[in-house]
Amino acid sequence: MTLPTVEVETGPAPTGTVIWLHGLGADGHDFEPAVPALSPPGEALRFVLPHAPVRAVTLNGGYRMRAWYDIIAIDRRAAQDEAGIRQSAADIAALVQRENERGISSDRIVLAGFSQGGAMALFTGLRLPQRLAGIIGLSCYLPLAAALAEEASAANRATPLFLAHGWYDAVVDPALGEWTRQQLTSAGYPVDWHSYPMEHSLCAEEAEHIAAFLRRVLPRT
Repeated sequence: MTLPTVEVETGPAPTGTVIWLHGLGADGHDFEPAVPALSPPGEALRFVLPHAPVRAVTLNGGYRMRAWYDIIAIDRRAAQDEAGIRQSAADIAALVQRENERGISSDRIVLAGFSQGGAMALFTGLRLPQRLAGIIGLSCYLPLAAALAEEASAANRATPLFLAHGWYDAVVDPALGEWTRQQLTSAGYPVDWHSYPMEHSLCAEEAEHIAAFLRRVLPRT
């Protein structure tokens, strides 16, 4: 079963796709209002915003909510829900394949996400066997980092990465974002790093930088 999605097209006959993954407890509608600010002017793109499955989340007392995987604690030393992460990665890869079947090649697809969705964008994108146009991780971290060296796909070794974090993020520690940046940079990935005077959110300047990144990696055809 393909994940349910919200879709927004910024013009007729889209020539590229942005698969945007929401954060913990949100859904695909969360970033729908931001699409106009995130889109490069004049480009016809399809934004695919999937809904994560509903599951119990340990961090929130076992409360059931939309989540890409269970979270014990937001700490790189904490136990991680490997089975949930890998299942969601397979579900997200299926969305990439669906875009291929709709005529959008993988090198015209950007995988993006915020918070837990950003973690999934990094985990999934760096392992996909087909080259993506770009990967965006906002206010997030790198899950199952120790497995990346063995599991990374050669196809996305040179894929542009846009990483960003807020200075005052009280949900995902900025130090965890910096650690993610360092891990990926040390591994040789081309990281475009940004930080902003904001909390766990999206700001106008960040949206402008994302639109510029999308213009660069998804140029008009």
